Amino acid sequence: MPKRALVDKRPFLLFSVIAALAFFYLQATDLPGLYLIPIKGFAVGFLAVYAYLRHNSADAHRLALALLVAALADMAIEIDLRVGAAVFFVFHMLAVSVFMKHSRGKLHGGDQAAFLAILILPPLLGYFLPYDRMIAWAVAIYAVALSLMAASAWMSDFPRMRVAAGALLFVLSDLLIFAELGPLSGSAVPEYLVWPIYYLGQFLITIGVITTLRKRNPELRMVHNRQD
Repeated sequence: MPKRALVDKRPFLLFSVIAALAFFYLQATDLPGLYLIPIKGFAVGFLAVYAYLRHNSADAHRLALALLVAALADMAIEIDLRVGAAVFFVFHMLAVSVFMKHSRGKLHGGDQAAFLAILILPPLLGYFLPYDRMIAWAVAIYAVALSLMAASAWMSDFPRMRVAAGALLFVLSDLLIFAELGPLSGSAVPEYLVWPIYYLGQFLITIGVITTLRKRNPELRMVHNRQD
């Protein structure tokens, strides 16, 4: 029954997972990159469709737009890292606008310390990890947007075990990319870990936001079911 419910009520989540797994495993084959790029885009692209169809609210639709932008960035980054980073910058700003609309208010104690760490550490690491000082500033500037996205997710009242955790996984995946420009250059670690960590982060963000919105505003659900 749970599997059937996933197919019947959330098929785009299933399609997304299939595309994500297909991209991960097909990278090790001789399939030309031209075919891999759209498969990669479908993974988060289907998350965007899921977000758009599951809740008829401005926040859900803005998240869907952000995920669509991320899907474009996923494809662009396979062609040019700088173009992909620029498109991801747009994703981060859209995600921030969703998270900040649902801010939990002033933080205290450990929550505030964690917020500051999330805000400060990615830009610092983005600057110091690359060996090439010519691109260090560009990486750090991108990392500012990355840290704003993750910090706003932490500050939001969406469930942290999903949304903030997903945002932090996104940060971790990008830190591995930064490290690939420095101490992990030539290492297989980023090649194997960046994609699954990043995708899991996007998956958790999507599920966390949409599930919360559906609970708070059930009248705006796009799919009505007593068992939902």
